[in-house]
Amino acid sequence: MRAAPITLRADFNPLALWEPGVRTDANGRAQAPVRIPGSLTRYRVMAVAVSGARHFGVGEAAITARQGLMVRPSPPRFLRFGDRFELPVVVQNSTGAPMQVELAVRATGLEVDNVGRRVTVPAGDRVEVHFPGRATRAGTARVQIAATAGARSDAAQMELPVYTPATAEAFATYGVIDTGAVRLPFAAPGNVLPGFGGLEIGFSSTAVIELTDAYLYLQSYPFEGAEHIASRVLANAALRDVLTAFRTAGVPDSATLAGSMQRDIQRIAALQNPDGGWNFWRRGEESWPYVSIHVAHALERARAKGYAVPQETLARASSYLRDIERRIPALYGPQYRRSLVAYALYVRDRMGEAAASVEARRRVAEWTPAGMPLEAAGWLLSVLADDPAAQAERQALLRHINNRATETAAAAHFVSRYEESKQAELLLLHSDRRTDGVLLEALIAADPRSDLIPKVARGLLAHRVRGRWASTQENAWALLALDRYFATYERTVPDFVARAWLGDRLAAQSAFQGRTTERSETLVPMRVLVSGDAPREVTLGKEGAGRMYYRAGLRYAPADLTLNPADYGFRVERVYEAVDSAGDVRRLPDGSWQIRAGARVRVRLTMIAPAQRVHVALADPLPAGLEPMNPELQGTGSAPPEPSPLEQTSEQWWRRSWFEHQNLRDERAEAFRSLLPAGVYTYTYLARATTPGEFVVAPTHAEEMYSPETFGRGGTDRVIVVPEPPR
Repeated sequence: MRAAPITLRADFNPLALWEPGVRTDANGRAQAPVRIPGSLTRYRVMAVAVSGARHFGVGEAAITARQGLMVRPSPPRFLRFGDRFELPVVVQNSTGAPMQVELAVRATGLEVDNVGRRVTVPAGDRVEVHFPGRATRAGTARVQIAATAGARSDAAQMELPVYTPATAEAFATYGVIDTGAVRLPFAAPGNVLPGFGGLEIGFSSTAVIELTDAYLYLQSYPFEGAEHIASRVLANAALRDVLTAFRTAGVPDSATLAGSMQRDIQRIAALQNPDGGWNFWRRGEESWPYVSIHVAHALERARAKGYAVPQETLARASSYLRDIERRIPALYGPQYRRSLVAYALYVRDRMGEAAASVEARRRVAEWTPAGMPLEAAGWLLSVLADDPAAQAERQALLRHINNRATETAAAAHFVSRYEESKQAELLLLHSDRRTDGVLLEALIAADPRSDLIPKVARGLLAHRVRGRWASTQENAWALLALDRYFATYERTVPDFVARAWLGDRLAAQSAFQGRTTERSETLVPMRVLVSGDAPREVTLGKEGAGRMYYRAGLRYAPADLTLNPADYGFRVERVYEAVDSAGDVRRLPDGSWQIRAGARVRVRLTMIAPAQRVHVALADPLPAGLEPMNPELQGTGSAPPEPSPLEQTSEQWWRRSWFEHQNLRDERAEAFRSLLPAGVYTYTYLARATTPGEFVVAPTHAEEMYSPETFGRGGTDRVIVVPEPPR
């Protein structure tokens, strides 16, 4: 006789019920049906009653969800490719008699050893069982645990992310084919993990394929300041119509994109200051003019695409923009002020303010094109592009911009000069690539037949590294400009077949008919590429009418999963220290760290800046076997005090916290500072060892967020969490 299937618990929502309005009957009683989620736990029930303006009451009760046999997996919150861990599973017997329990584990994305176990659980007691496992594939891992004991059974399912290796590397080449084929020489990397990555081949009939990596960079950017969120909103708003048709890994579908946009818009709205502006990190701190204009720009783009943006938020932002000159601190020089005023006019024009064009004409006459930064000229040109009364100003701006272009036979770019480049980066988040994006959009709007436009587009694309530009600002403005470029200049209706060969073997084939943003993706696994008969070249070609765009990318991870320290503007180090007992943490002879499960650990980061740095981010990845301890949460407890938190800086030496903002996330800790004097800085936080195993720890990383080529990293670490000795 076939056994009945085991009911799988997969819904672990901590909120079992939320009823904002329940009416009582004639006897003053109210009922609300509750469907208990899969968690076997104690639920707190809270009720608040109101009648009229003067009567109210509050009460509490509890509901305990339990069953005779319960199985509870306790995986870490995340894993990294290459981690070895022990999956703790608690088996609980709530009956009055001992149970002999059969356990079975099934996993995808992980390799688990000894998937079947038999344990005896005493009456009214629990037993913890450990299943050794390995993270062998990046992505989402799923674990199912089933337990049976006679007629009783239970099962639970958990999901957790498995991040790519700390040493994962990727690069790609892009191109177009109008006729024929191209051959790309190919050599598989040596000493790599055969189970990770491979050769990625993508075809498209639209050049939007060129923007995918930059778009994904903004979606996965790790930091969450107002500017970073706004840049993501800009990318989503600009590319929404084409991205919803993409079918490529990492690009969200339309429903996910809509949900993500609304969450980002709500977060931005919650960060707005009473003056209508925004600080980088927190509400209630001084508004930054550039950040405020940029966030208002993002919200207006989102509103124009039909997303729900709070009207009061836009109204306050609009008032801030109209009063921008009074909002700019006195320390800003005239060039910075002009760029900010021009950007504010650009956003006001997008908001539909007719007065923006009138003021833009006045600013061109007052400043003259030669007296303003190039990106200010670009923003004003965009405002005046469709103004019939601004022909003279438009032509003056176009002459100035054309004369400032640096051209080659195939490409062009611009170099924008401010009085002090580091100050411009601090106050305006400026870079030359952002200027290219601003000017490309302006040229398309004001002079769409200009021969300079395709050159600037090619130059902007040529400055990508690994498919994207350097910062959130550069990626956001490049995406805005190139999306407009592709929509304006792609004329030919596609009707062709695209093919890819590895050596003489056909690897991919896709047909494109009519205008579509569909994209074909083929992954040749790394195990094929490193085999004995690996190809020496890749051939890409097409047959039929229209332009074919391609992307050929290689993604891999070195076999040793180790990165050495690097100093390109910062030096960073990390050590783990015991908190409660000196024996809880040990540095082993091979350099790895051994930590006792259950122990509290102080993570100490040291960052050295040899010169002044701006918009600095310090990020420290955690091993999967540790969980950060937020001191703001009740029950975390306190750690022994630090000897002295004073930092050794060349100025502002009296500061006790060098950072302006910090985050403690599941997988990393972060600290930020807008203007960082030269000096030595220490950052510490607490974590607790929770999961036994051997974990790869990505290096600590420090960078200038808007010049990420100025960075430093520590080395890759290994942390071994050993089980507590039996008591």
